[in-house]
Amino acid sequence: MEEKYTLLRKHIEEISRLTEEEWNYVKPFFAYKKLKKHQFLIQKNELVPFQYWIIKGLLKTYATDNEGREHILQFALEQYWTSDFEAYQNQIPSAMDIDCIEDSEFFCLYLKDREHICNEIPKMANFFRVKSHLGYIALQHRIMSLLTETAEERYNNLIKKIPGLVQRVPKKFLASYLGVTRETLSRLKG
Repeated sequence: MEEKYTLLRKHIEEISRLTEEEWNYVKPFFAYKKLKKHQFLIQKNELVPFQYWIIKGLLKTYATDNEGREHILQFALEQYWTSDFEAYQNQIPSAMDIDCIEDSEFFCLYLKDREHICNEIPKMANFFRVKSHLGYIALQHRIMSLLTETAEERYNNLIKKIPGLVQRVPKKFLASYLGVTRETLSRLKG
């Protein structure tokens, strides 16, 4: 288990270097969780007590429309933070589902605990501020991609941005993420 915490510490210290004392203070607030493939991390209409840092695995965040079609907003893999952040921050029911595509392991952080460690350790406030900004930038890129790029450009950019993802994700999920049919995806993969 200690090696999993070491990974988390390295991740945090890419942005905010912690002393041993600070790390020992922060570490117990992160609880370990493990789920199997096809298990839900978050389900629509449920409260979202945690944000999650992925140690191992792959998840999809999606919304379902009135016809029952899934629209994938994000794939989250190792070293990603994931949650329904609006539901988490505002403590309201989730508007989306997060489902494990692979067996997955996470660290979970309660909102009240995140706020507490940010108040106690300013370096952690800086860490979460930077991670939030990076998340906003990624969301902006995702929206701009959907609005301005062709399906082929979206596919090629996804391959560049996340090498190996195409081999880990079923075609129907890739098609949903790219906003295309499976047939179009097959043509793109050529």
